[in-house]
Amino acid sequence: MFSLGWMAWTWPTAFVFIGIFFAMGVLTMMEIRYPGGAERKGILGLVTTRGDRLFIALLGSVYIFLAWLGFIGTPLWAPLGLAFAWGAFSFWKV
Repeated sequence: MFSLGWMAWTWPTAFVFIGIFFAMGVLTMMEIRYPGGAERKGILGLVTTRGDRLFIALLGSVYIFLAWLGFIGTPLWAPLGLAFAWGAFSFWKV
């Protein structure tokens, strides 16, 4: 049978995946409503679409959490705030 026992499925893990799928759903709805991906050139000098900016925000958030865990440890409320700030900055300026 199919078993999900290979991974420690916890509520925080579920919330991360729910959040990612929710963001992808919002981007899909925005693409249907406003096609074209809203391309623009940001401060990194790259031409990015909404999906690119979501990927950059998620990847940066992972690095924020890994660096925090490596240098400081728990609790993880401060890097959560930094990750949200990085996500807002990514969609605003990148």
